[in-house]
Amino acid sequence: MTPIKRVLIANRGEIALRALRTLKEMGKEVVCVYSSADKEAGYLELADAAVCIGAPKSSASYLNIPAIITTAEVTECDAVFPGYGFLSENEHFVEACSRHKLNFIGPSPEAMSLMADKAKAKAVMQKAGVPTIPGVEGTLKDADDAKKKAKAVGYPIILKAAAGGGGRGMRVVDDESYIENAFLAARAEAENAFGDGSIYMEKLIKEPRHIEVQIIGDKYANAIHIGERDCSLQRRHQKMIEEAPAIYLKPKTREKLLETAVKAAKALKYENAGTLEFLVDSDQNFYFMEMNTRLQVEHPVSEAISGLDIVEWMVRVAEGEKLPAQEEIRFSGHAIECRITAEDPQRFLPCPGKIKDWIIPGGRNVRVDSHCYAGYIIPPYYDSLIAKIIAYAPTRSQAIAKMKEALRETKVGGVKTTVEFHASMLENPDFLANAFDTKYLERYLESLSE
Repeated sequence: MTPIKRVLIANRGEIALRALRTLKEMGKEVVCVYSSADKEAGYLELADAAVCIGAPKSSASYLNIPAIITTAEVTECDAVFPGYGFLSENEHFVEACSRHKLNFIGPSPEAMSLMADKAKAKAVMQKAGVPTIPGVEGTLKDADDAKKKAKAVGYPIILKAAAGGGGRGMRVVDDESYIENAFLAARAEAENAFGDGSIYMEKLIKEPRHIEVQIIGDKYANAIHIGERDCSLQRRHQKMIEEAPAIYLKPKTREKLLETAVKAAKALKYENAGTLEFLVDSDQNFYFMEMNTRLQVEHPVSEAISGLDIVEWMVRVAEGEKLPAQEEIRFSGHAIECRITAEDPQRFLPCPGKIKDWIIPGGRNVRVDSHCYAGYIIPPYYDSLIAKIIAYAPTRSQAIAKMKEALRETKVGGVKTTVEFHASMLENPDFLANAFDTKYLERYLESLSE
């Protein structure tokens, strides 16, 4: 084992503070980097050192690999924690860390590269015996190729960016008359968002649930799961509310899904934390969708039901420690996470600005991950997430009741937030009955606007 002494957190906001807490509890020294827009971030005062690495734009700061590597060297760090977003899944950043003898607290660049290309990832999973969504092997040549292959797959189909995620470069096509325009639009969007216009095709799974499995692997080819999460309540492929466990799953389906995820991680010889995402249809068939080779925003719900600190285990694995056996992990209760963003709850448009009032909830089994405070100015350059509220209780209904009270206690003044939206969803009969799919929220919001 090689103990890590000093860690540079290559991120910002709530995840930077969340990681800092665990690292300090583990006795590690912490260096935070920040852009000039984040100079008033409160967590900077909690770090052993804080270094400004550039201008507000991400390209000049949080995506600036030379600046981050140089800072790590100057401040004598021996490891880098990436968080999520920014450079967390950038294989070139991982390779740069390796060249400069910095321990990257995450997976290998090979795993990142393989899973970044969705078409290649699908082929790898098929080889490992993991069920995948029916579709076409490889990427599409052009619109005519898309039209020809869509006939073979059968409508409705979905076009996806091979290098993408988050719904960009994605189009649903119900019949042949729309295929050409949809392909051209998806390709253009993918090229603009990812610099790669490669598009692949899959059969559209109707009314699916989005279920993901948290896994972690070590340097000794061991892998375990830390349960599954239901992330089906989403808008435009952006998750809004996450839960663990996924009570939609029947016991046999859950057992098979978790076994499959661990099997896939072992086949990849995957190291550190990652998430395998699946679509589950109404017949409880599940299909691999993609793998995120990083920590997820919603990881706290998995921590709540398992009692594990995932960031702590990411560090321990990076140091060379072996994982515990799967049977040593005990799961109990139910956890819900509401993502609170600085957005207009009617139109979901970002609302940066100064927070005048900031009252967050507390109490037993209520967790708030946030970097904000009264007087904090939310910059317009980054993601609008300002807090994650996590409620844990023995049952789902009790967790919902606890979350409702937590949201009632939450007061944010000066900017618009989605607190009101989340409170209304916890009163929604379909949500309470666990009767929704990945498109439910879009249909619901559309009905309200009408």
